[in-house]
Amino acid sequence: MEDLFYRKARKQFAPREVLRRMVRNKRLTALGIIGIVILGFAVFGKQGIRARFQLEQEKSSLEQEIRQSEAEYKTLQQRSRDLDSNYREIEKAAREKYGLSRAGETVYRTAPSR
Repeated sequence: MEDLFYRKARKQFAPREVLRRMVRNKRLTALGIIGIVILGFAVFGKQGIRARFQLEQEKSSLEQEIRQSEAEYKTLQQRSRDLDSNYREIEKAAREKYGLSRAGETVYRTAPSR
């Protein structure tokens, strides 16, 4: 009579019990092995989760490199426009890169340190 009024305690998950059932039941064993193989391919396969994470990281690093290259391109484009039109920029580039000077100017250079 007491069984009618009390709930039965649920069995707790026991991995050993599951393994025993799998060994006894051949279909369950085959299904478990197939499931493990499929899971292995899904995680470690050529198009698996691990490969996906690696591709995502590579994609993000390439996108960052593209952003840096675009910023450098804009800077170089602006410098090119300045060199095409701005006389001071042209003079500055000639002095820095080629060591040129104006007529009558004396250029002093320091010796490189050893």
